[in-house]
Amino acid sequence: MKALLVLLALTLIGCSRTLLAGPPFQTDDPDPVPYEHYEFYTFSLADSTRLETDTFGPATEFNWGAGPNVQLHLIVPAAAAFPSDGSPAFGLGDIETGIKYRFIPETKHRPMVGTFTMFEMPTGNANRGLGVGQLWARIPIWIQKDFDPWTTYGGGVS
Repeated sequence: MKALLVLLALTLIGCSRTLLAGPPFQTDDPDPVPYEHYEFYTFSLADSTRLETDTFGPATEFNWGAGPNVQLHLIVPAAAAFPSDGSPAFGLGDIETGIKYRFIPETKHRPMVGTFTMFEMPTGNANRGLGVGQLWARIPIWIQKDFDPWTTYGGGVS
């Protein structure tokens, strides 16, 4: 069983073109919000280069346990762009929606496995630097295993 898990992990890593990190890391787990429960967050972030500073937020994130093993996800952000050689822009950013689905539950010898499919809708004005200007999607696979008292998880997008 250990050899199978190592082989699976190496295969996932080997098939990935890039490993991504985001706020603070673009990682997740396959464990959805429990059925009939929810999470609500507010956050902000900023990214800066010599040419422009972009901010994302205040933003709100809402995650809802819509069914057993199913979580619905929504992020609605305010956005701002501060170009070094132009006027700043403010407005709605791109809205993110998603569905987290755990399709293999964890057992004593097997990790849980799920996906967190996300879509970013081009609701921000890309001409003003407030969005990317096109729909994009991610369909990652996430794996998690508990080894009392430790939990390990990871995965990625190929």
